Amino acid sequence: MSTDYKQPIEAKLFINGEFVDASDKKRFPLKSPWTHEVVAYVAEASINDTNAAVSAAKAAQPAWARLSPKQRGEYMKKFASLLREHGEELAHLEALSMGRPISGYVDHLLAANRFDYYAEAGYTALGQSSLNTPGHLNVTLRQPFGVVAAIIPWNVPLVAFSGKVGPALAAGNTVILKSSEKAPLTSIKVAEYIVQAGFPPGVVNILSGHGQISGAALASHMDVRALSFTGSTRTGRLIQEAAAKSNLKNLIFELGGKSPAVIFEDADLEKAVPATSHSIQWNSGQVCMANSRIYVQRSIAPAFMAAFKESFGNVHLGDPTDPATTHGPLADAAQADSVTRYLEMGKKSGQLLLGGDFEPQTFTAMPTIFINTTEDSKVLKEEIFGPVVHINVFDTEEEALEKANASEYGLYAAVYTRDIGRALRFAIGLESGTVGVNCTSPATGFDMPFGGYKGSGVGREGIRESLDAFLEKKTVMLKID
Repeated sequence: MSTDYKQPIEAKLFINGEFVDASDKKRFPLKSPWTHEVVAYVAEASINDTNAAVSAAKAAQPAWARLSPKQRGEYMKKFASLLREHGEELAHLEALSMGRPISGYVDHLLAANRFDYYAEAGYTALGQSSLNTPGHLNVTLRQPFGVVAAIIPWNVPLVAFSGKVGPALAAGNTVILKSSEKAPLTSIKVAEYIVQAGFPPGVVNILSGHGQISGAALASHMDVRALSFTGSTRTGRLIQEAAAKSNLKNLIFELGGKSPAVIFEDADLEKAVPATSHSIQWNSGQVCMANSRIYVQRSIAPAFMAAFKESFGNVHLGDPTDPATTHGPLADAAQADSVTRYLEMGKKSGQLLLGGDFEPQTFTAMPTIFINTTEDSKVLKEEIFGPVVHINVFDTEEEALEKANASEYGLYAAVYTRDIGRALRFAIGLESGTVGVNCTSPATGFDMPFGGYKGSGVGREGIRESLDAFLEKKTVMLKID
């Protein structure tokens, strides 16, 4: 892939260790959300390309699985080192493709840390033994599925890449990764690092294109035995249907969110305000775990809203490739259309406290606050995926918990209080895969599982959980004569 960013980038597919055009030569233009100029022409993987990638992965898998964890880890350590070296380039590519500001970009470091971990983690894939069946020594074996697929989102593609490809490789699987059509550039760029790190051909294959073609082909492919997906709940349902109709492949889903934060009157507002405003403003609110619903106890609501409004609105709008920019555009025209529709809904369902504006020339949505939004409204029930937050008030603990849980999503929730008993009651009572007490998203624990209740996911990801998810478990019964 060219590194001359003054010309449109030619982004190809990466199959069996080679960069290739789509078999039918189809490609699609990728436009900058900030300038609307074409920044890349991206190969559109066909069904034939998807089949070729699966075939390459299937051919490469037995030899890859026969390597020791240490041998597999050596490739991953080299890859992690290359990620660290190229942070500036990767940040620029994400700014070009989906408008992510380069300021504060650390995704390459997060991804490198994960690959470094998985370079050492293969030896933790252990079975068990039992003498509890008379006359037998019984053991369990942990073995790779074989060929697995990963479908990643556009908002944090490199982080998702590392969280899926790293454990899959450490477990001895080979991988086909499909990037999002909104942000394919970092995925195909790191394919160059895959080559430089010396990975055998076919161990990692990277496809770009739209979900209804290559994504659907992976979901229904009989040789793909496990699939990890991060994205919308709607797409997750489609993948689940395709998997059920094909080979019942193992699925790991991290899906959408409508994450609540509950602020009690004894909360430390000097900490709660900047944390909750950053949660919904970071990456222009295009984050699945952003706290897009905030419930504030009535006695402190005026003070919280005034402070939140000042903090949330204090952003530097501009070109995402400018280091001074802290608030960039929405990812593309489709995302812009979706968010603007929700903005109009919000003005009818609640009271506008801040923002509500949209700049069509640069796809920029201003940080927006709605208050007093009706609890049954669409904007309070559905994921907006933009810098839009709803702040409503509550009186009692029971009321706050009921409102926080009144959603089909359950990815992340937060509670701010100095009362340890209340904090524990909410940690137990909130229907969410992660609960932050006096902290909120995007804060997570490196060694903790991540995933959702209800419509926010199936299974869990994490440094241990993801490795386990990419390993089959087999029982072997050894009869003792």
